[in-house]
Amino acid sequence: MRGPFLGFMAGISWLVGLPSHAQDTLQVVAEPGDGIFSLLRKHGADPARHIEDFIALNEPRLGEGASLYEGTTYLIPIPSPEEEAAEVPTFARYDIFGEQYAEVPPESSRLEGAVFYLVSGHGGPDPGAMTKYNGKLISEDEYAYDVTLRLARKLLAHGATVHIIIRDPDDGIRDARVLEMDTDEVALPDQAIPLNQLARLKQRVEAVNNLYLENRGKHQRLIVTHVDSRSKGQNIDVFFYHHNKSRSGKKLAEHIHKTFQEKYAYYQPGRTYTGTFEDRSTLYLVKNTLPATAFIEIGNIRNTRDQRRILDPDNRQALANWICEGILADYEDR
Repeated sequence: MRGPFLGFMAGISWLVGLPSHAQDTLQVVAEPGDGIFSLLRKHGADPARHIEDFIALNEPRLGEGASLYEGTTYLIPIPSPEEEAAEVPTFARYDIFGEQYAEVPPESSRLEGAVFYLVSGHGGPDPGAMTKYNGKLISEDEYAYDVTLRLARKLLAHGATVHIIIRDPDDGIRDARVLEMDTDEVALPDQAIPLNQLARLKQRVEAVNNLYLENRGKHQRLIVTHVDSRSKGQNIDVFFYHHNKSRSGKKLAEHIHKTFQEKYAYYQPGRTYTGTFEDRSTLYLVKNTLPATAFIEIGNIRNTRDQRRILDPDNRQALANWICEGILADYEDR
């Protein structure tokens, strides 16, 4: 009996795909651990260009949530020579994303003029919530950082200016399930992260607010990414916080939340999405930073079902893509 691999959010319908007439294909067989993103990359196809056509070509052979079946043959779309010759993109390079993802192909200029500040939770001497997966210790900060990097890359691809506040000098975007823990993260520009929680939060607030003042008059937003750490048995959906006195922050959180509702309805029909967006004005970063803020909890690292969302690299990419789509909707609704 074949079993679907868990591709909880692997099919991303808003990515730029090939024209519908490009039907040259390569036949490949899904192996253990393959998701759509990893299968395309393995065979030299750019997921950002090929994902829509892959889903259209293979829809009858996809499982729940656009997952793949082990041992099943799938068709990978190949662009025609004319299309390849016509597309000569200029790639900007950002070493923070790691060698594999350093080059960022442009997708649009939809966020041109917008400035985003991205803060991933914990880091440095504080790993955040920890648990074991297959006998290995994993921590909240590594997964929040990976999603943050993926989101930063998507925002840049749409023409935004992006400031990554918590940075790791050697951990770019990583396509592994178990992300090795370390403590060498720093705060922008290159400050050691203090162990004391209040000092750590003040450091982040200062970094964001200083940049905000330098960019007065521009569209500026802050996205804070955390992985929740509730009891092991509690499965949660992605949910969002904002400041109750910030109309812009509420609108931002609402747009991202609406995007998640729509994607769940499409990719997991029949499953109720329980993630919410709500006021959490008491959170230190939400309360003290100047830009409109969306504070996002992407899952419970201790819960087995939520780990599918967090540990699978395709799912982490999908999380970033969905957040980006909500941000695009928010910016174009200004």
